Amino acid sequence: MKKIVVITFIFLLIFSTAIIKNSTKKIEDEIFTVKENLRVFENELGNTRLEFEYLSSTEKLLEYQSKYFEKDLIQKNINSIKTLIKKSDDLFISDLNTFEINEKK
Repeated sequence: MKKIVVITFIFLLIFSTAIIKNSTKKIEDEIFTVKENLRVFENELGNTRLEFEYLSSTEKLLEYQSKYFEKDLIQKNINSIKTLIKKSDDLFISDLNTFEINEKK
């Protein structure tokens, strides 16, 4: 009788160890996948920040204008820009919605 209990206990330990090991492996795979996705997003964020901060800065845009588009670009008044809106089959022209941003320094 003791042999059956000991064998059953050992079998349960082996079985539970296999289940725990399998679930741990699945969790590690999920963590690896999330880290890889995060690495891709961090790289994309870095490229987007570079584009936003460096390539879109006012100084750079003015430099590109004077270098490549000396006479092609003209300054427009923002109030003269209109928005075209399509509702059903009708087209409407309205003023551009602008929002003032108050920056505190």
